[in-house]
Amino acid sequence: MYENMEMKAIFAAELEKLMAADDRFMVLDADLARANGTLGLRQKFPDRALDIGLQEQNMASVAAGLASYGFIPFITSFAVFATRRICDQITISIAYAKRNVKIVGSDPGVTAEMNGGTHMAMEDIGVLRSIPGIVIFEPVDGVQLAKAMPIIAHYDGPVYLRLLRKVAPPVFPDDYSFDLFTADVLRRGYDVSLFATGIMVTAAIEAARKLADHGISAEVINVHTIKPIDAHTVLTSVRKTGAAVTCENHNVIGGLRSAVAEVVSESHPVPIKCVGVHDEFGEVSKVDYLLKKFKMTADEIVEQALASIAMKETTLQVG
Repeated sequence: MYENMEMKAIFAAELEKLMAADDRFMVLDADLARANGTLGLRQKFPDRALDIGLQEQNMASVAAGLASYGFIPFITSFAVFATRRICDQITISIAYAKRNVKIVGSDPGVTAEMNGGTHMAMEDIGVLRSIPGIVIFEPVDGVQLAKAMPIIAHYDGPVYLRLLRKVAPPVFPDDYSFDLFTADVLRRGYDVSLFATGIMVTAAIEAARKLADHGISAEVINVHTIKPIDAHTVLTSVRKTGAAVTCENHNVIGGLRSAVAEVVSESHPVPIKCVGVHDEFGEVSKVDYLLKKFKMTADEIVEQALASIAMKETTLQVG
């Protein structure tokens, strides 16, 4: 039912359900309600759907104050403004104070497209991963987003929702069973583990199909929650395959690659290659061009998977 809906519309529809059922839920925008799909909520909930204006830091502080009185606010803006611009307010007013605020950052990474490098959050996961007590979640499609919304809403603590605004290719059926803290094994495999999040999940699935043509069995895992990462699923996979590739729409420093590497290096070291933005800023262009420029395509995942397997085989020979 969500195949042709933009993710921002699904987010707004699910938030509307929450707000209709419980007066504690609120949404705060920083002059981007139209862009983020929440403008219509102002007519239905004029006292609980507020435009704070172009002052994102104040929006975070207002949300923290509302949370201290028992409200559960969702604050929304583009990912760059919802994370790095308000990092101190998130750290002190929300996380340190243990306020139940949900932070929604839209257009992450290259999906900002024509807004250009200044609006491309390549570091948002890394920024928030280093702040204690914040859950970081990135849905892969509309079904997963809809399943996650009530769970995120009723989770007691700050959550960062990294949200694609546009239509996402379907990955899950409507009857998919969602667990916020358990990664999804989308395809079983035995030669290499492909850990992916967000828009890179469909690229990892495509890469697995291409690897199968080479006689290589790739396991594809959707790591929808980057913090806290599902260490059990990660380790179960790499113990079986002995090689891994991380795939993310983010800087390879601080995001999914770092989270996976931290888990693996402590418990079961294996070769890990990465696909993502290699410590660069973005630029103005369409997603397809940017994915090729930053080497974030299925073909690149295949190449890195082969390299990781080769490293594994070399290690085995040396051993």
